Amino acid sequence: MRRLDNIDLRLLRVFVTLVEAGSFADAQIALNLSQSTLSTHLATLEKKLGGTLCIRGRRGFKLTSFGEATWTAAQKLFTDIDSFQERVGEHNGQLVGRLRVGVVDGIVTNPVLGLQHAIRRYVDKAESVYIDLELGTPHLLEQAVADGRRDVVIGPFSQKAPGVTYVALHREPQRLYCGRGHELFGLPARNITSAMIEQSLFSVRAYRQLDDLYRVDHPRASGQVVQMEAQVMMILSGRFIGFLPGHIGDVWLAQGQMREIKPETYQFLSTHFAAYRRSDASRPVIRSFVRELSQYAGEMRKTADAG
Repeated sequence: MRRLDNIDLRLLRVFVTLVEAGSFADAQIALNLSQSTLSTHLATLEKKLGGTLCIRGRRGFKLTSFGEATWTAAQKLFTDIDSFQERVGEHNGQLVGRLRVGVVDGIVTNPVLGLQHAIRRYVDKAESVYIDLELGTPHLLEQAVADGRRDVVIGPFSQKAPGVTYVALHREPQRLYCGRGHELFGLPARNITSAMIEQSLFSVRAYRQLDDLYRVDHPRASGQVVQMEAQVMMILSGRFIGFLPGHIGDVWLAQGQMREIKPETYQFLSTHFAAYRRSDASRPVIRSFVRELSQYAGEMRKTADAG
């Protein structure tokens, strides 16, 4: 294998993106490359490295042992490059590098957790930082930060990942809703019984299925979702009841398309955290972003309390 030069770093990033995407088709979209160009880049990298990185076939691709070793080494290389940029930038009083953020879906309308607000303030101070933002379920995000695939993640986590620091940001109200057309929609709250709720079709959030059932003391789930938008559609069908964050449900409540079901009985609070690896606590890019998240959440809580 001959020495690598700068162009090979770009080829390595193409390879890493391909592995993370899981398929040539998804990698083409992520990289905005045609299949032929992607294949050419991969073949060029293999020639430069002196080995086959993956086996291509009708069922997709599979990494060879050499490909696995190259992927692991490339991840380490890019982490080291980011660390180098951060250290040089810190010496010059600047925040530079790459920040990989993960967040659960359905928080854009949350006045405290809406990440767009913290990102705006962060970028104003760190415009040279490259932000990589993706959505995921709490379980997958918690795994991603623990194994180093994400730098900071935000969501309602179990707080069980080893070597991870959790910073509480916000206690988000969760409420039970039904949609227009459901048999409970027009009933006075005093007439809604536990038996009626138990007999209603219940849509649970797949990543917290038992918790949702436990909150209502419901015997079984009749449907499940992962994203909050999917839960909205299940409830709006008028056939399912289910939990939603209050800031999402209230939008449809105001339009007369949903109603809360016995909020005094079924409402609960879900604590959202910012999580990052303890080993990354000293990294300026991460430390500054978590501080921005915490400060913004604190300001919004004070505003809510004052109101």
